[in-house]
Amino acid sequence: MTKQKILVIKTGYSELLDGHTNSRKVSLGDILRTTPILHLFKQDEVKWVTDLDAFPLLEGNPFISELLPFDLPTTLQLKSEEYDRVINLEKIPGICALADEIKAKRNRYGFTFNPRTGKAEAYDNSCNILAVGANSKLKKGNKKTFQELLFKMLGAKWKKEEYVLGYKPKTEECFDFILNTKVGLKWPTKSWPDQYWNELEAKLVNGGFKVARQDKQDEKILNNLYSYIDWINQGKVIISNDSLGLHLGIALKKTVFGFFGSTPYSEIYFYNRGKAIVPDKNYDCMPCFSGTCIKEKSCMCDLLPEKAYADIMDYIRDKKSQ
Repeated sequence: MTKQKILVIKTGYSELLDGHTNSRKVSLGDILRTTPILHLFKQDEVKWVTDLDAFPLLEGNPFISELLPFDLPTTLQLKSEEYDRVINLEKIPGICALADEIKAKRNRYGFTFNPRTGKAEAYDNSCNILAVGANSKLKKGNKKTFQELLFKMLGAKWKKEEYVLGYKPKTEECFDFILNTKVGLKWPTKSWPDQYWNELEAKLVNGGFKVARQDKQDEKILNNLYSYIDWINQGKVIISNDSLGLHLGIALKKTVFGFFGSTPYSEIYFYNRGKAIVPDKNYDCMPCFSGTCIKEKSCMCDLLPEKAYADIMDYIRDKKSQ
């Protein structure tokens, strides 16, 4: 069988299921959770274009033949090449315009540029993703995982294919629990209150568990993606806000618990190695998909440490008894 030449453009400058674009702020979690599509092209030659900041997530990936930075030399090279399939997973108009200029013998997937409106539009199979990202009612009502929507976009059926992380951590498990406490600047509403993290940490330590916490680590660890992956890998169980650490835990096949309020937990699949934990109180605005909260008290304040601890311990006990 002749290998197909596949081009994937995923820089992380926009999020697949977010209606907003963000020109140069790289969403590393969105890049990592896109990697299951590589299982569709195991026998092919895959080139992946991304931001340099994301290279630690994709370097060494067995299903990527060549990893290219999104820069001027790469742009010139791509315009001179021909591929069997071009998969553009960015909604930035300029990137869509570039993708349209790249020669594709067979099919194009993802997003295209409308020269009349100057905006990104979806190819037929991607219309559902674009609609879910742009319409808050559709997004709230969506019960499909990110992977289901992504594979459908490529005309395929998701069969529980896992993330593919290229980097191989240099550390071993030495903590029972890692508390991944931080969130990015874009979504401060994802954050669980510090006092709640303190209470959960105390419960775990009093229970005899060995615990490491993100906001107590040296910045040298947190600001270097390789070191950060190594740190996440040291935990048997990852407890995290909806952030990169959650996706790294899933990619590393850890037991992962995610705290959700402003963002939809239904998009996340834990591969039967963890679960989403949500507030007891269900506000009408949840999930709001907003970086700012209009309420006097955030929904995350209603996800109490007692509930989080009980849900986590119950899940772990149930798994051990199976």
